[in-house]
Order: sequence, then structure tokens, then C-alpha cells
Amino acid sequence: MNFLRRSLRKSDEREDEGMVDYSKYYLTYDRSEVSKCLVCHDPLCTKACPQKADVGGIIRSLYFRNYMGAARKLTCDCTYCNAPCEKACVLNDTKLPVSIRDLCMSLSENQNSLPEKKIDVVDISTDICGVKLENPFLLSSSVVASSYDMCKRAFEAGWAGAAFKTICNFPQHETSPRFSAVRTHSNAFYGFKNIEQLSDHSVEENMEVFERLKKEFPTKVIVASIMGQNEAEWTELASKCEKAGASVIECNFSCPNMESDDLGVTIGQSEELIEKFTRATKRGTSLPVLAKLTPNITDMVPMALAAKRGGADGIAAINTINSITGVDIDTLVAEPAVRGKSIIGGYSGTAVRPIALRFISDLNRCSELSGMHISGMGGIEIWRDALEFMLLGAGSVQVTTAIMQYGYRIIEDMIDGLTEYMKIKGIAHLSDLIGGASATIVDHQSIERDTILFPVFNYERCNGCGRCYISCMDGGHQAISFDSDTRKPVLHGQKCVGCHLCRLVCSEHAIDVARKVIKR
Repeated sequence: MNFLRRSLRKSDEREDEGMVDYSKYYLTYDRSEVSKCLVCHDPLCTKACPQKADVGGIIRSLYFRNYMGAARKLTCDCTYCNAPCEKACVLNDTKLPVSIRDLCMSLSENQNSLPEKKIDVVDISTDICGVKLENPFLLSSSVVASSYDMCKRAFEAGWAGAAFKTICNFPQHETSPRFSAVRTHSNAFYGFKNIEQLSDHSVEENMEVFERLKKEFPTKVIVASIMGQNEAEWTELASKCEKAGASVIECNFSCPNMESDDLGVTIGQSEELIEKFTRATKRGTSLPVLAKLTPNITDMVPMALAAKRGGADGIAAINTINSITGVDIDTLVAEPAVRGKSIIGGYSGTAVRPIALRFISDLNRCSELSGMHISGMGGIEIWRDALEFMLLGAGSVQVTTAIMQYGYRIIEDMIDGLTEYMKIKGIAHLSDLIGGASATIVDHQSIERDTILFPVFNYERCNGCGRCYISCMDGGHQAISFDSDTRKPVLHGQKCVGCHLCRLVCSEHAIDVARKVIKR
């Protein structure tokens, strides 16, 4: 059991309490109200604040679940304020503005209940196979890391490095449009599809970018993503990238959008090709080499082992998932539509995180891959998402879709949220976090199946909506009845199996957990 597991260890009666206690601090404000925020560039609410508070920054930190950061930015007293920030909100023209004053008042009221920090200084630096990262956050190889100017702005914002958009020797033929999205009720991306290809700049142009970035940002890490058409090209590209200033080479064995059937994801589905091209890459460089693998396969471990046989120093996972995000029911064309046609493309965003976490766990639990660096990606949007990847074994994380939606600025709350978490938990070094949850993933036959944790209704928080009753009746075990007079749910313990569906659908977090009961 590592340091993190020891620090979170609790009694058998409340074995989940270590994480739940921290999460409770995110339940003290109205998330639905925060989700209305458009997370504006140059927010008018900030400009309108008579007390010069960073109002936009406060709401943005809440949006990205960085409660501690939001509380720290709260420098205004809203008690007698007439909320000019709300009057300035751009939503006034179309719908009700964000209730900024209420959110700030809620923060203020909870200032005294903020968790105490066990330590004041933490180290969030890490490394990729010995190459130091000032923090674990990288741009992933994509459009967000495709030019000097973009990487420069990202580095200045605080990103530790960038996996540059994949470099190749063959021409790209992009489509227009090339993106589609699945959205939440608040219109944010939940899932995102792209049919984009590789870098459309020449190798020479990209090498000039590397040289310039290396000179101007010597502490930042450039991960050179490459793709060759044959062994000679993999070797040559790796050599050129090292000479131009790259710190790490990443072999793109996983892009799903290639015109040729011999490239990208096709390589990633073949142990033979992965091993061959990894070995070819290693011949051209002395730098650490990561194999970027595809999730469009049942088991990633054999592919990772093939990369290791070829000399890979680490694994990057996951790339995007083959997908169709939807069909326009008027035109009857799948999205995105390109002159009446569409293709299967790569799916990313929040929706893929559970799948990505599964692959990260698989890789980390394989003893034969022990010691190999894992750079995790797939649906990371906030600091807590990144933390989950690290707890399951990722030593660094990469982000694209969240940046495409919200910009490089999200790094502020990522760094801040992770740092505050570590201070509160008393974890001085990021290395103590990595793999902290690995041992909790067990085989199906090893999970405990002989006890029941009963739900308990907190009637003070319950709003009487009856959603728990509906879900239990129509999707559970008919263990809840609903009193129409009191508008409160009632549990029937003899029917309850402890599935906790009711807890998942409760919008008010009004269902707690009772004692553990042994099945008879």
C-alpha cells in the first residue's frame, strides 16, 4: 500500500469516506447555475464588478470544480451589492443570467468550512522516462499543438509541454467541415468527433518550430509525434526531431483518419507492425520513445508488449475511438457532412474517459510492462479527471478536446486544483499519487459480494421530486415507495439490494449510506 492509500485508509464501515469527504466541498454551491456560464473570453461580469474582483475567474474555477481556487479569488463582499456583474452577463439578451451574487454569497458563507491544509508546499513535477516535466499536463498531438504560436501561448499559460501534431512526409487532404459533437443540456461538448489528419506543414517547417520553441522555452518538453510509411521514414523522422530539439518521440500507431489502410490505426492493431516500427524509430534516436496506441481493439496489453519488444520506453493511450456521433434527421447524412457524405472518425471528450481509464488500468496492472511510463489521455477536462488517470498509473496526462472548447487557460485550474488537493491530503510529491488506486481494481471473482450498503434518506436535503422512486420502481428492485402527502420517499429494506441507483439519480445528494449488512 503506497503513501496515498495509507493516507486515505478509513474504517470498514465507511471505506469510501476518504474521497467522499473531499468531494463534499463541491456540493456547497449550485452546479446547475454554474453550468449556465459560457466561460467567456474577457468576461463582462469582471469588468462590471465595482470591487474589482475577478468575478469571471471565480465562476470559471467553479465551472472546472476548482472550489479552493474560486474561494481564494473571492475578494468581494456581495452582502449589499446590487450585482452589476449579473446585469453585464452576456446571457441577459437570450436567457436568465448566471446568478453570480448568489454563487459568491454561497462561497462566502462556506469560507469557514474550507478543509485545512496539512502541508503548505507540494511538488507537482514529474517526468517522462527521465525527461523532467514541471507539471504533469501536456497538450496532446492534435490541432491544439500544431504551430509555433499555439505552443508558445500554451507554454506561457503554464502547460509543461506539448506533443506536437503528428509529423509525416506525405501530403494531407483535409475535409471541411471536420468536427461534430454530442452535447450536454448546457450545450457543452460531451463527446467530440474529428476526421482531421496529420500536420499539413512540411517536415522542415516543423523542425524550425521545434528549434525556435526549444530556444525560447528550454524548460518545456517537446514530444515529437511522428508517422512514417516505412521503416526508413520512422528512423529518419525520429533522427530529425531529436536534432531539432525534441525531448521525447511519440510513435503515432493509432490515428483513425488516414486515407491509406497501411497507416495509423492499422499499425496499432498489429503486434508485428508495432514492434517493427518501434524498433525502426529507436534506430534513429537516443530519446525516450512512446508508442501511442489505439483503443479500437479488445486488449491493448499485447500491443504494448509488442512496443516494448521493439524498444519503446513508454506508452501513450488512448487515441480516439472509431465513431459516428449522429445523423442529421433532415438531410439523412451522418455528421459531420462533407458534401452529402461522412466517414467514421475519432471520438474524444468526456464521454470516452471511462474507456480510457480502463485501458490505463490494464496497462498499469500488467507486470511485464512494469517500469514503462504511461502518458494518459482521453476525456480529461478538469484536474480531477487528470488525477483519476494518475491514480490508475499514468505518470503524465495529455489534453486536446477540453482545450478546443475552453482554451489553454484551463491549465490554471488544473494546476491549482491538483495542488490544493495535495496540500489538503498532505501529499508532498506527485509521485506518491501515481498508481494510488491500482490495487483497488480486481478480477471479477475477487470483488466482495456478501454485503449490502443500504441507502438512507436525508429529508432535510430532499426536495421531494420523486426521481429516486421512479428509478427504483422502473429500473431497480421496487424498494422505494413515495408518500404523496409528505412528498418523501420511504425505503423498504426487505426489497433493497443496495444497488445505489437512487443515489445516482438524486439531484440534491440527499441519500447517504447506512451500515454494512451481511447477506443471509
